[in-house]
Amino acid sequence: MTISEDTRLALEPDGRATPTRPRRRGGRPVRQGLIYSALIVAGAATMLPFVWMVLSSFKTQGEILRNPTGFLPSDPTWGNYAKWFSELNIQEFFVNSLLVAVVTVLGNLAFCSMVGYALAKMDFPGKRVLFVLVMITLMTPGVVTFVPLFVLVSKLGLVSTYPALFLPFLTTPLGVFLMRQFMLGIPDSLIEAARVDGAGEVRTFARIVLPLCGPPLATLGILTFLGSWNNFLWPLVAAQSEDKYTLPVALSLFSTGQDATDYGLLLAGSVLVITPIVALFVSLQRFFIQSVASAGIK
Repeated sequence: MTISEDTRLALEPDGRATPTRPRRRGGRPVRQGLIYSALIVAGAATMLPFVWMVLSSFKTQGEILRNPTGFLPSDPTWGNYAKWFSELNIQEFFVNSLLVAVVTVLGNLAFCSMVGYALAKMDFPGKRVLFVLVMITLMTPGVVTFVPLFVLVSKLGLVSTYPALFLPFLTTPLGVFLMRQFMLGIPDSLIEAARVDGAGEVRTFARIVLPLCGPPLATLGILTFLGSWNNFLWPLVAAQSEDKYTLPVALSLFSTGQDATDYGLLLAGSVLVITPIVALFVSLQRFFIQSVASAGIK
């Protein structure tokens, strides 16, 4: 018996041939097209404010006030960027932000991974209590500890110094929780084998555990850099001299005057502030996505 092109025959266990329904081939492309269209629209809506910000940073103050919703500048100018580099000395603020962000990221990568390893793979008295304290700290708003933290920094004589900008943030509860949750998925057999071979906890942590933590470390680095780079309230209070200002503080103080806001200067400064963040995420997005995917699988 031959099977025609329109009707397919399937043999049942008793030997009878019954026709099967033809498969529908038109639904999947339509569904994928709708999904892609929705993603394109959502992506365009997300990128629209950033595109407007970049294009408007080349406009003069008068053009922005005349046509705030316009996109293309009628007479593009580099004056806003030139003012940041020539008159306002943005290089100094950039170095301050970069120094604080890099030290904060390195501290979180080191200390959060150590604490996460201890909470995930080591047994010691008070382990559960310590983890509960970490979770309570994670759920506590940062504004609650803002005043006590400033009083502590002031008593130590660190106001208007670089340590005052990064010391309170060298370890974060979110980083500890993130590293602990990932390290719980590392097989205990690897760590036990290293201990049987005579490796101590430090060597086991450095040679066995850390090489497996690339995705969560990249994710923690991105989140920490983003939080430190965009931090405004704490540097505004802790850095009471202009030479210790970070980029967000300088952006707020120098582009907003007593009488009016220089929107062109503000937009140009915003472009300069977000450029390092975009570059960092683009360079580490593969690890970030891998970390999120592995967390979802677990």
